[in-house]
Amino acid sequence: MNITLKLYANLSDLLPTNAQRNAVQIDVAEGATVNAIIDQFRVPRELAHLVLLNGVFVCHADRDEVGRLKMGDVLAIWPPVAGG
Repeated sequence: MNITLKLYANLSDLLPTNAQRNAVQIDVAEGATVNAIIDQFRVPRELAHLVLLNGVFVCHADRDEVGRLKMGDVLAIWPPVAGG
């Protein structure tokens, strides 16, 4: 199934070269989990701070849930941000 993966800030460097505007269409296996995608793109799990699936926060405990991802979903990941 096909979903959109978006990586922001310094994580965008981990996207494939065909990514545009911090996003890329990816094909994932049925039953893939959010953490499987995080691992596939070599995003250190400790840097996957804010994870949104279709705009809804996915907490750490739910990232291994099978069946959460559906065709056409948008998975967006931000690292921790500091500033003032």
